[in-house]
Amino acid sequence: MKNMILFFLVLQSIAISCSSGSSDSAVTNSENGIVDLDPAAFKAKMSEANTIVLDVRTPAEIAAGKIPGAFDLDIQNPEFKSQVDKLDKAKTYLVYCKKGGRSSRACSIMEEAGFEKIYNLKGGYEGWKEVE
Repeated sequence: MKNMILFFLVLQSIAISCSSGSSDSAVTNSENGIVDLDPAAFKAKMSEANTIVLDVRTPAEIAAGKIPGAFDLDIQNPEFKSQVDKLDKAKTYLVYCKKGGRSSRACSIMEEAGFEKIYNLKGGYEGWKEVE
């Protein structure tokens, strides 16, 4: 029964996101406020005070290029959750990975840990490179 409920919630979420249109630069993707930003909105948000950019890719991916000023925090590292717990929850976090999947998962982990101002880069670093 739980699986059926989860399935229908996922379907409803997909339906809502599809009907919201693709022109939005910011889309809230959880009840508590994780927000997906397109690259232009993400870049604009970077200039705000108390904002930290987190790159959750692997060291090999980061070696190939990254957003200037981003802090590295590999989500695949077994210590990821304990490292997240050491971050200042009062700050705003802009999170990205290669295409957006791992950063979305990282945002969820951060949300569960009590962070309230979390933004995910839609399209990840691949999307960022297209606008840079």
